Amino acid sequence: MSETLKKTSPDTCDTFCYDEEIVNRVQPEIEKVEGVELIFKALSDATRMKIAYALTLEKELCVCDVANIIGSTTATASHHLRLLRNMKLAKYRKEGKLVFYSLADDHVHQLVSIALLHSKEG
Repeated sequence: MSETLKKTSPDTCDTFCYDEEIVNRVQPEIEKVEGVELIFKALSDATRMKIAYALTLEKELCVCDVANIIGSTTATASHHLRLLRNMKLAKYRKEGKLVFYSLADDHVHQLVSIALLHSKEG
């Protein structure tokens, strides 16, 4: 007679239980992350991540420079920069007919730098 065992994934609990005290303490805090996923969604696009990384290497870049760095048209670069600006990850300033972009603040710089470091730890 053979016995059938329920195979479970090695990365899950074999039984369901939880620590009520921990759950009650942490659960109300979860709402604080609402909207944060949009930052990661914006940076999850390869082109925008390249732009953000380029802006960690230079304090600011003209839209034309960004287009050349990423190998795109100025319209494409401008589209991605605008999205980063709308997500409050980048800011811009006009100088005559030129538009220069930079990262919004040091937090964005840190996010991009840490993500790069993490990806290289592999």
